Amino acid sequence: MNPLPRLLLLALAVATPLPAAAPAYPPRFPDARAEVYKDAGGVALSLHVFEPAAGPRTGRAAVVFFFGGGWTNGSPAQFEPHCRHLAARGMVAITADYRVASRHSVKPVTCVADAKSAVRWVRANATRLGIDPRRLAAGGGSAGGHLAASTAALPGFDDPADDLRVSPTPDALLLFNPALVLAELPGLDLSGFGTRVPEERLGAAPRSLSPAHHVRAGLPPTIIFHGEADTTVPYATAAAFMRLMQAAGNRCELRGYPGQPHGFFNHGRAEGKYAETLAAADDFLVSLGWIPRR
Repeated sequence: MNPLPRLLLLALAVATPLPAAAPAYPPRFPDARAEVYKDAGGVALSLHVFEPAAGPRTGRAAVVFFFGGGWTNGSPAQFEPHCRHLAARGMVAITADYRVASRHSVKPVTCVADAKSAVRWVRANATRLGIDPRRLAAGGGSAGGHLAASTAALPGFDDPADDLRVSPTPDALLLFNPALVLAELPGLDLSGFGTRVPEERLGAAPRSLSPAHHVRAGLPPTIIFHGEADTTVPYATAAAFMRLMQAAGNRCELRGYPGQPHGFFNHGRAEGKYAETLAAADDFLVSLGWIPRR
């Protein structure tokens, strides 16, 4: 069976595969600073900020990561290793919490609103954080990759409590097996998709939450890491997104990994590609002039 019709149903139901010892929730990072970016009906949502140990204290590039888990579970600890690496390279690296179905009984539409709030909060507080607000990346894996891409591509879905004068659009995207196609797309066989994942499950029409359907000129430089054997979020969807981005004149690179399944990029994943994908992400950030060459 072609895996494409199962795309969103699986993405909602299956958490991003994690190392054998899955990251704990709530996370504890003794050497990172927790900043509350949003009070969502009494739920305090935090950003965990990893600072460079040395170097300039102003004008630094930054990245905000969103964990995977099918918009249902997961932990900000998933991207702790990535944050530590990029902080050591001179960036302010942040791993974000957001509401998910298992803990807060929310739908993906709410996850998108939280992600936009997180990026807005970092940009609004850039001076205090020592960040250049024009060099702010978003990243994530699986459902978290969808959220990162959504902050750039999707119109609307803003929390009305946010300061809407502050842009939630990042200046670069680092996407790891992201869910980018959530509705039928020309050239992809998604027959049966609309009836298998109803709008009420998502909280909005699938097309409105699908980054691929909102590609346009001016979206930020993007790099995608995707296992070619991924049956949860098929590789073909990442390839389709790349083609749309490039046709619109945007920079978009896709790194495919033969034989690799979903979640192959995670730290500690047996036979995975954590070090390889992280090195490629590092090179991408070097190419933007955000961190120095090694």
